[in-house]
Amino acid sequence: AERYDGKRLNRPNDLVVRSDGRIYFTDPRPGDSPNNELSFSGAYVLHGGKLELLEQGLRTPNGLAFSPDERFLYLGSYVDSKVFRYDVQADGTITNREVFVDMSADTIAGNPDGMKVDRKGNLYTTGPGGVWIVSPEGKHLGTIRIPGVATNVAFGDPDAMTLYITTRRSLARIRLLTPGIRP
Repeated sequence: AERYDGKRLNRPNDLVVRSDGRIYFTDPRPGDSPNNELSFSGAYVLHGGKLELLEQGLRTPNGLAFSPDERFLYLGSYVDSKVFRYDVQADGTITNREVFVDMSADTIAGNPDGMKVDRKGNLYTTGPGGVWIVSPEGKHLGTIRIPGVATNVAFGDPDAMTLYITTRRSLARIRLLTPGIRP
């Protein structure tokens, strides 16, 4: 996928693949660059060779992840410092956008960027101060504090119980009590 409605995508960023093979990805619009052909940022789904725009109401869509049962899609908006939750329909489209986590009042550096979900449905998302852990109900359970601004997360090791965290300059890891969901 490189074009939507005949226009070149802005800067595709993060992606997640649903169990049926649909590929969901974000495409933030980086400022007012004269090279932008699209006038908006978007979130898309690619399936069967067809690219479909799902969301264009966020200024900087970034990280995204599914709940374990794939009923919900979490999508972070970097500049707004919020994570939204959508209902995923049988046809792969999304509806019912709601604010799931609001980080905008936190004054520590960091925004929602990379995100993953563990087997209990807890969301691990970069945010102010490190990696926020959020329950399936949207309650901020705690933050894994790290030096620097966290940019992405991934579950690793054979048991998926190690969380790897990137910053702009480093890589960290921490063992967890609950295994993560890996692609």
